[in-house]
Amino acid sequence: MRLFLEQGYAETTVEQIAAAAEVSQSTFFRYFATKEETVLYDQFDAVVMAAFVNQPPELTPLQAVRGALREVFETPTEATELELARQRLISANPELRSAAMDQFIGGLNLLAQAAAARIGRDADDFNIQVWSGAVIGATFGAYLAGGESDFINAVDRGLALLEAGLPLD
Repeated sequence: MRLFLEQGYAETTVEQIAAAAEVSQSTFFRYFATKEETVLYDQFDAVVMAAFVNQPPELTPLQAVRGALREVFETPTEATELELARQRLISANPELRSAAMDQFIGGLNLLAQAAAARIGRDADDFNIQVWSGAVIGATFGAYLAGGESDFINAVDRGLALLEAGLPLD
C-alpha cells in the first residue's frame, strides 16, 4: 500500500512490491496471483462480520451492521487508516474499481451467512440475500456519495437511510 500511495497503482511493479516485502517474486505469486489482488484483499471482512454476529441480540440486523462498523472503524488505528487508504485507491483506479465490483459478491455472501447465523435462518433464504444486497448497495452508494473523506459516518448515514425505508424526501 505504501508503494501504491507514493507512486501510484499503475507505476508500482510486482518487482518493487516483492523487494519492499523482502521476498522473491515467486514468493509474491504464491500469495497473490496478480498485483491487483494485493489491493483487493480485505482483511476487515472477517473482523466486521464477527463484530456483527456479536452485537447485542435486541438489535435489528441493520442496527447490528451499523454497530459493527462503528465498533471496527470509529476509533482510528494504523490498520483502519490503511484500510481507508486502500478503499480510496480502489475508488480512484478504474481497473481496481471494476475488480472490486466482482468482489462484492463475496462480501454479499459473507454478510448473508452472518445475518442468517444471527437470526437463525438459512443463508440462501431469498429475504436474507436481498437484505444483504441492499446493505452492500447502501454502503457502496454512501461511499461513492462522499464517504471517502468520512467513511464511517457516510456509511452509517446510508444505512440509516436504508433503515428508514429509503425515503427520497
